[in-house]
Amino acid sequence: MENTSVIPDQLPVAREILLDEPVSPAKPTSRVEVRRIAMPPRFAAGWHVHNGPVVGSVVAGTVHFQVEGGEETVLEPGEVFHEPAGVPVRFDAGVEGATFLAYFLLADGEQPEIALVGDASVG
Repeated sequence: MENTSVIPDQLPVAREILLDEPVSPAKPTSRVEVRRIAMPPRFAAGWHVHNGPVVGSVVAGTVHFQVEGGEETVLEPGEVFHEPAGVPVRFDAGVEGATFLAYFLLADGEQPEIALVGDASVG
């Protein structure tokens, strides 16, 4: 059977890479937990770390996003992000709040964890 990305009588399926990020260090993953998270306007989650990598996309509102050592960016609906495991990140809602999908890569028996950290050294 021929493999094709064209559905008869329809336009081709469009595919666009939005994120291609290495998982370093490599992590055995047996499941992915997806959460829809809503933050009220101007909610500051502050600097935090996760026990595993998190990838996601903004659904509504805006997010002020920064990975330790990097520049702050403002994410808008449709934009994607990567929070590396064990690396401090800042993820704060904009003036209209924010809703986003977060995908947690988890090993057997593991649950997503978050730990708040003091002021991270950025720059």
